[in-house]
Amino acid sequence: MTRMSTCSLLLVGLMALSGTVQASEADEAAIRAQTLAWGKAYNAGDAAGVSAQYADDALLMPPGHAGVRGKDAIRAFFDLDVAASQKAGVVFNLAPATDVGIAGDTGWESGTYTVTLNGSVVETGKFLSVSQKKDGTWRYIRDTWNADGAPAPAAAVQGK
Repeated sequence: MTRMSTCSLLLVGLMALSGTVQASEADEAAIRAQTLAWGKAYNAGDAAGVSAQYADDALLMPPGHAGVRGKDAIRAFFDLDVAASQKAGVVFNLAPATDVGIAGDTGWESGTYTVTLNGSVVETGKFLSVSQKKDGTWRYIRDTWNADGAPAPAAAVQGK
């Protein structure tokens, strides 16, 4: 192999790597934007906007609740959850700094959140979401979160 062809191969390799890094940065931004859209829709009382972030066959794993599989079931879950939060005046705040990783058409994001009620923090926690890119769009395929503190004690059963 001549010196010129070796340099050409090296240049092509660097250009290919550069394109991969740029695509990855764009995908990381898209995954973070997906989470921001989720939070904005949740706080606006838009359950349809929240559930639009999920793939048709996604699995939602909320704390203290059985897993919820499929976009229609996830929509039904958020119809109730978002309405209850709106009624109570709860606001879900996602921390802007998150970790994102991507491998092919699968990506993940983890971060922290706070829940406020009348401006006071009532819960802090963390989340982990796994997304898949299909037809150029990232959608959650797995999503879970949990509070940092212990769950509230169960209410005493009346009459026992």
